[in-house]
Amino acid sequence: MPCQLLQEVHKQAMTALDTGNQPLTERQLQAHIAQALAVTMPDNLESRSLYRLLCTWFKPVVSGLERIPGEPCLFVGNHSLFALDGLVMTSVMRQGYGRFLRPMGDKLLFTNDIASRALLSRGIVMGHPEVCGALMAHGQDLLVFPGGAHEAVKPSRQRYQLQWKERFGFIKLAARYGYTIMPFGIVGPDEFYSHLIESEDLADSPPGRLLRQLGLITEHTRHDLLPPLALGALGTLLPKPQRCFIGFGEPLSLARYRKRGPGPAQRTKLRDQIASSIEQQLAQLLLVREQRRSEDGLLRRILTL
Repeated sequence: MPCQLLQEVHKQAMTALDTGNQPLTERQLQAHIAQALAVTMPDNLESRSLYRLLCTWFKPVVSGLERIPGEPCLFVGNHSLFALDGLVMTSVMRQGYGRFLRPMGDKLLFTNDIASRALLSRGIVMGHPEVCGALMAHGQDLLVFPGGAHEAVKPSRQRYQLQWKERFGFIKLAARYGYTIMPFGIVGPDEFYSHLIESEDLADSPPGRLLRQLGLITEHTRHDLLPPLALGALGTLLPKPQRCFIGFGEPLSLARYRKRGPGPAQRTKLRDQIASSIEQQLAQLLLVREQRRSEDGLLRRILTL
C-alpha cells in the first residue's frame, strides 16, 4: 500500500509539471468559477492568527496606501519563490486594510481535488481568463503576478527582476472590464530562501538525476517550473524572517478601453508602464530597507544569514 501511494504521488507531481496540462474540463471550470464566486472574505481565527504570525515574522511595512482607489482593482506585482509573497500580500491587505484580494494561481496548483478545495476556500483561484473575467464581472479585487511560476523560480542573481516574457493577458482582461490596475512592489520574499542549486541547474544536478530515476522529471516536464533546491532559516524549510516592504505605485485605469480594447502597440505601452512603476517601487523599497537595517534585532540578523 505505501508503495502504491508513493507511485500515485509521483504520478501527480509529474502531471502537474507536464507541458499542455489542463487540469479542468469545461464543466469543472464552470464549477470552479461558481465555487470561487461563493467565497467571501474570511474573518476567522485562522486568518487572524496567520496575520499576527506574518506580522511577527516578516514585520511588513506598507507605503503608498493613499494611492489605492476605492473601486475594485487588479493588483499587479513581482513574484517570488513558493508564492509566499502572495500570502503576505493578501493577509496584510485583508486583515490590515479590509481588501479581499483574490490571487490568481498557476493551473498546476489545482491538479489535486483536495488542494484545489483548500485553495478556493482561502480565496485563491485558477489563473484562467474565464475565472478572472467572472470575478471582474462581480467587482472583486484580484491579485496577479504576470511572471507566474517562471518568475517565482528565477535564479537568485535575478532577484527583484520582472520575468514577464510576452504576456499581455492581464492587460486585455483589465481593459475588457474597464478595471483599474494597481501596480505594487514587494521586497523581502526573494530572500526568504537561499538557493543551493538554481532551478535552471536542477535537472542536470545529482538531485535532478535522482528525480529522473523516480519518474518525477520526464521529457514532458516543464523545466521552467522546476524550483531551486532551497533552504530557509538555519538550514530548514522555514522561511527566513526577512522584513517585507510593500509599496504601491500610481493606479492606471483602463476604463477608456472598455468599449474598444487597446491595440498591440497600446498593450505593449501599458504593460511597460506598469512594469516601470513596479520597478520604481522595488528600487525605492530596497533603498528604504537598507536605511532601516539598524532596526533589525540580533536574532533576526542571525536567522536571515
